[in-house]
Amino acid sequence: MRTSDRKLNPSLKRQIIKTLAQTLADFKNLNEGETFLNNFFTDAEIETFAKRLAIAYWLKKGRSYSNIRENLKVSSATIADVSSLLNNPGFSLAIKKIEAEEWANQWADKIKKFIGE
Repeated sequence: MRTSDRKLNPSLKRQIIKTLAQTLADFKNLNEGETFLNNFFTDAEIETFAKRLAIAYWLKKGRSYSNIRENLKVSSATIADVSSLLNNPGFSLAIKKIEAEEWANQWADKIKKFIGE
């Protein structure tokens, strides 16, 4: 992923990042979000960001560096970089969202078993 050395005006940078965030928030469902990601980012960019999120999630779940390194095919340095960001509000929020979805899915499965679906 190449980035420019030329710096944006800070105000413009904030504005376009907010526009991206609003665009992401406006997707109605998972399919719309996936379509956007697949058309907007390269496969390598998507994989990089997805791995970063997976590393954060697995670290919070207590997985070891060696387990994460083996499964996600990342370096210890990458895991350490993500680990140092784990307490940032954005990472914390993302992990909470994943955990809430995980919890909801577990309860949905229990309810389906209970009512015989």
